[in-house]
Amino acid sequence: MGTPLFAVILAVAMLGFYYLDVHLSVIAIEIYRIADTPLLLALPLFTFAGYVLSESQTSRRLVRLTRVFLGWMPGGLAIVALVTCGLFTAFTGASGVTIVALGALLYPALKQAGYREQFSIGLVTTSGSLGILFPPSLPLILYGIIAQQMSTGRNVAIGDLFLAGLLPGLLMLVLLSIWSLWVNRHVSIPVTPFSIREAREALREAAWEIPLPVFVLGGIYSGFFTISEAAAVTAVYVVVVEVFIYKEIKLSQLSGIMQESMLIIGGILLIMGVSLASTNVLIDAEVPMKLFKLIQTHITGKIVFLILLNLLLLLLGAILDIFSALIIMVPLILPVAVRYGIDPVHLGIIFLANMQIGYLTPPVGMNLFIASYRFNRPITELYRATIPFMLVLFAAVLIITYWPWLSLVFLKR
Repeated sequence: MGTPLFAVILAVAMLGFYYLDVHLSVIAIEIYRIADTPLLLALPLFTFAGYVLSESQTSRRLVRLTRVFLGWMPGGLAIVALVTCGLFTAFTGASGVTIVALGALLYPALKQAGYREQFSIGLVTTSGSLGILFPPSLPLILYGIIAQQMSTGRNVAIGDLFLAGLLPGLLMLVLLSIWSLWVNRHVSIPVTPFSIREAREALREAAWEIPLPVFVLGGIYSGFFTISEAAAVTAVYVVVVEVFIYKEIKLSQLSGIMQESMLIIGGILLIMGVSLASTNVLIDAEVPMKLFKLIQTHITGKIVFLILLNLLLLLLGAILDIFSALIIMVPLILPVAVRYGIDPVHLGIIFLANMQIGYLTPPVGMNLFIASYRFNRPITELYRATIPFMLVLFAAVLIITYWPWLSLVFLKR
């Protein structure tokens, strides 16, 4: 009815505490507690860095670089689109930004190379959501912060989530690449011969941006940086590179970019603060425990619980954006899942993998609306174009869900 989400959640929390006869000052205390979380610094800093990259020519350099090294393969341009979008979304944290920034480059290139229009638009729309499982993904950081507030007795480190998302994210890329090669097997598509000269020029052009992921992740896992310090260093590095070295962004533009990126983070933090207050209402009222007992009377096995969890998450992805879904649902789902023996880190990967498909499912399906606006295509055409890719992603989600090793192999569990 037009009421802001944070106001609805706050009203529920206030009514809940009033009913439980708890003083409403606990809401302010909860908001202060989340504001005092050191990890919270990583969210605005990584977001700002991502927005700076999206406003520069990084997308063009990234496309050129991946095309040089992957374009020689049959169907190489489709794989270039998948890999480029995955990397770009990981750093910008927003699939819509990826579609807008890379769509203008990749969609015409795919059509010009001979790919069918429906396949091309479906590929670009789907690729926008790839990268959510790759560090330094904002949804991964947000899940980690919420999980750490829940005190489930299991450690949920952001670094562990970064490692856990690598293989599942690569699985999605590989399966989509195989599908792209298979569906275009009878289509005559020219390849781009590998050129050492072109590779050298592409490497030289992107020389300042290539080290960024290695620099950030290497610093975190070597123990040289904390997550928040890595975010700060990333923000400074990106500003120096794009403003003073490439000179693609003027100093006067930074305030506008900062304002745009902080509006998104401000909304997330506001919802997060009041949601954690409402979570305390749920805990005081023993809602997770009652929910677990209710579920346990009908569901005795972990496998059946995971099946229903996937269905629930796919439904949530269709009606909520990823940040709202994380903030509202993780406090409810996490305690129940832990009681079924599901590792909290594995649950985070399952949650985000399902939400990734949610970007493509009606009625909310954010990527569908952004692509419809960006490419001036009817939304129904985009529904049809993305269905095959969505089915491939769903197969990947099933593998991720029922093969925990894929998420936990790099962790000391």
